Amino acid sequence: MSNQRRAVIRRQTSETEIDLAFTIDGSGESRIATGVGFFDHMLTAFARHGLFDLVLTCKGDLEVDAHHTVEDVGICLGQAVAQALGDKTGIERFGAAYVPMDEALARAVIDLSGRSYLVLDAAFRDACVGGLPVTLVPEFFRAFADNAKMNVHIDLLRGVNDHHSIEAIFKAVGRSLDAATSHSERVRGVPSTKGSL
Repeated sequence: MSNQRRAVIRRQTSETEIDLAFTIDGSGESRIATGVGFFDHMLTAFARHGLFDLVLTCKGDLEVDAHHTVEDVGICLGQAVAQALGDKTGIERFGAAYVPMDEALARAVIDLSGRSYLVLDAAFRDACVGGLPVTLVPEFFRAFADNAKMNVHIDLLRGVNDHHSIEAIFKAVGRSLDAATSHSERVRGVPSTKGSL
């Protein structure tokens, strides 16, 4: 795995114990174990389609439910993105992606602005997919956006099967974050009229 633009995060609370290594300029390799199978699958898709390298283990209080695990992973992943980006010199800053998955179509738009904001417009049909309560999807992305200090707009434009819909969302976020974190030879310094992000 690449050592460029990389972060290592460790978080230990009474609810979760997380070890995470994240590389922006990766190849999409991942090893993920959170104890929530569908969540692992979504994070694997995020890393693969964003071309990020991600190694993650989380031991959470799943005997309670998956909430602390999912939210705390979002916190750590967001912190890793912020740390790995450094001063953001030369990045594109903005990224957008559409991803279809069968009948589902998701759009994600990201601004690495230094200001956190999440808009997630998605209606799910099931209470749970593969052990992941669907109410935790926005909780994950809120924690992720807040800690990465980025604007994230996610729209599920259509979808019937919640597995397809959620997977399209995670892939779209991965691809849009890849675009936003990419370096541009045309960008001098930080892409902001304020001079900082």
